[in-house]
Amino acid sequence: MKTITIEGQLRTESGKKATRQLRSQELVPGVIYGGKKEINFSAPATAFKSIVYTSEFMLANIKVDGNSYNCILKDLQFDKVTDALIHVDFLELVDDKKVVATLPVKFTGAPAGVKAGGKLVIKMKSLKVKGYPKYLKENIEVDITNLELNGNVRVEDVKTDNLEVMNSPRIPMASITMTRQLKQEEAAAPKAAAPAAAPAAASAPFSAFGAVTTQTVVLAASAMLTPVGSLTSEAWIAWPMFRPDTSISIFEGIAPGTQLTGSVR
Repeated sequence: MKTITIEGQLRTESGKKATRQLRSQELVPGVIYGGKKEINFSAPATAFKSIVYTSEFMLANIKVDGNSYNCILKDLQFDKVTDALIHVDFLELVDDKKVVATLPVKFTGAPAGVKAGGKLVIKMKSLKVKGYPKYLKENIEVDITNLELNGNVRVEDVKTDNLEVMNSPRIPMASITMTRQLKQEEAAAPKAAAPAAAPAAASAPFSAFGAVTTQTVVLAASAMLTPVGSLTSEAWIAWPMFRPDTSISIFEGIAPGTQLTGSVR
């Protein structure tokens, strides 16, 4: 893990007047806590740049009054007007004492959902963890190779050895969303299928009354061309397709070709 060294001076005076005097000399007051005692020190503002203005997680070896302290950054304060750094807090690392730290997340792998046309959306870039100092690391790797379209990776899916994740387990960290183009393609698919179904529906206008076969269409046509009062039983067998209220059961036992009298309505 990357470590930077900060050379500081022990602070013996406290209060607003003392801190204003330090800042006028371009020094930033700081404090180290978590160890046997609290250490107040100051150092040039430039000494903190590499650990303050970065997204990386690193250790700080702070040397004050002949002593060395292995620490992690805990808190920062900036001027509300000038945005200049005005105070820094560090936590001293003790081997047998667990600490809470914020580690950056590194996503690895090419998501399957992106290959399918989706877009990767990163929702969390760091995780708060608790553990012994020796288990702290530069980042936490999260493999998203199998992340599908409309899928999510949540905090509960992250596995970290010897570190306890403090964030809520159901919070999504990354997801694959549908792009606008993909949404338009899916919306256009049903519309493209609709015109193809229209000719089939037109070719069988009476399909609601039953399946239309070549035989029944021919018989129906012959029935409509047969003079009124002279319908054959074959024609009437097909007729219920056009007259669903007519039952063919009345022709049971009548031989084909038998002349039937009546009128067609």
